[in-house]
Amino acid sequence: MIDETLIASLGTADAEAEALLRSHLGSADNMTGLLEKIGTTLEPDSVLTGTIVGMAGDDVVIDVGLKSEGLIPKEEFDEGTIIPGTEIQVVLESVEGEGGLIQLSKRKADRIINWKRIVDSTREGDVVTGRVMKKIKGGLLVDIGVPVFLPASQVDIRRPGEIGEYIGRDVRAEVLKIDEQRRNIVISRRKLIETERETAKKRLLGTLKEGQLIKGKVKNIADFGAFVDLGGIDGLLHITDMSWGRINHPSEMLKIDQEVEVKVLNIDMEKEKIALGLKQKEASPWEEIEKKYPVNSRVKGSVVNLMSYGAFVRLEDGIEGLVHISEMSWTRRINHPSELLAANQEVEVVVLDINKDKQEISLGIKQTEVNPWELVAEKYPPGTMIEGKVRNLANYGAFVEIEPGIDGLLHVSDLSWTKKVAHPSEVLNKGDSVKCVVLEVDREKQRVALGVKQLTEDPWLRAIPGAYKPGMVVRGKVTKITNFGVFVELEEDLEGLLHISELADHKVENPHDVVKQNEEVDVKILRVDVADRKIGLSLKRAQWGAVEEARAERAEKGTNFPTRGGMDSEHGAMGSDKISL
Repeated sequence: MIDETLIASLGTADAEAEALLRSHLGSADNMTGLLEKIGTTLEPDSVLTGTIVGMAGDDVVIDVGLKSEGLIPKEEFDEGTIIPGTEIQVVLESVEGEGGLIQLSKRKADRIINWKRIVDSTREGDVVTGRVMKKIKGGLLVDIGVPVFLPASQVDIRRPGEIGEYIGRDVRAEVLKIDEQRRNIVISRRKLIETERETAKKRLLGTLKEGQLIKGKVKNIADFGAFVDLGGIDGLLHITDMSWGRINHPSEMLKIDQEVEVKVLNIDMEKEKIALGLKQKEASPWEEIEKKYPVNSRVKGSVVNLMSYGAFVRLEDGIEGLVHISEMSWTRRINHPSELLAANQEVEVVVLDINKDKQEISLGIKQTEVNPWELVAEKYPPGTMIEGKVRNLANYGAFVEIEPGIDGLLHVSDLSWTKKVAHPSEVLNKGDSVKCVVLEVDREKQRVALGVKQLTEDPWLRAIPGAYKPGMVVRGKVTKITNFGVFVELEEDLEGLLHISELADHKVENPHDVVKQNEEVDVKILRVDVADRKIGLSLKRAQWGAVEEARAERAEKGTNFPTRGGMDSEHGAMGSDKISL
């Protein structure tokens, strides 16, 4: 009797194959021979219907209606599904040996069935759900009934650092491409997220209002702030809007994927940008700042930050003031606040000024002590004699320590009555002890002017005019030669100027042609200018006789006077040794 079930299970596609099968079923003892005769008419990987018979070792025995039963490894079955008598779909893979052992595959049948179901029910652009099976080259393998490919670039909007973290997770994605010929499907989770976010963004922008409280999830953290996903659109929570107090980095307050409630500060519909705030959920501590910390009041705080220009002191959470470096000490010269303060140090300060609009408070430390400059004018009135150590030298003078923290300036012009001092190092060294007299005290500018020359009488008042009178011939030493004349030292720290026109009877182009450095010369004093502290000298007049001098003086007054061989019209020099009457 012909087994109609067997014929149906083989799934023959035409009458010729069915006739061939019927002619052999009654006489063929060898199943291999049967399949050799009809195999060319069966589709490769044909799907057959079989029944679970039982177990044979690690294999499941399946009756597919043929003379020989088939075997399937039990790993292809889900746990608890191997039940005798249950019908399943299988794929005929091969027949081995003379006994015609049939190798079947349930897994392959499931894939074929599922593939057909997916292809029949799914189109490109549809949304599917599947479980990530494993990581493969270029992306992930996802089971949506059949294995499909999820490229790494399509896993998320921002590519994750390690896509392997998605293994075992259920994901939703959009079908990008279906290749039926190659049985290949590519999906994109990123595109689905972008589509859903765009829809949610439009809905959110239509309902969002400034001042509204909304919950979101932290998606990214940068140095300047954090981006919060509000459910379709990201808002920026700037670091300055996170806390009324000081924070150095947003990560001190937030973590990735943390859920936070924020306040909408601003919405830019055109640019689709949303500014968020966290600290604005609470009242600003600056609201009544003038009442809490009135100007000139003393308060205590903690040093939170040291900068080159000053120190920030926290008075309370959200309230910090700046102690500028100039407000740290009345007398001590501080190059950096760390010389006086340390982080977390508790200090007492005085409130100097408050700018509520800019949320700034100016503080002072030195104001907690008595200003020593208030007493300087009383302790050191002008005329007071002091002795101090040279603490520093500058181009314009020397700083002399009057007492610890109080320096006076000894200007170069107050070092000597007569000597022209270009730099204080010419007469002083750092560390020298020097006697001075207080010239002036400026309490507001915190300055004390000192002088050394004032310790002695000004020689230009009596001594110099008394010792050097016009007409006198004196001996001096050439100390400096310039293009306009020669400086001659008459005594220590006292010089006179020998103008180039007073060097010789003839015109002199270069003073070096007449005198040499350190040469001793006899010069005549022409004038002593007490007001300008200058002495005018003449070399040529010192060399003339009395008659020539008298004639020169009369000539200068415009008197017609006979000359020696004629007068040099340009310089007034005499031309001969005899007087022509």
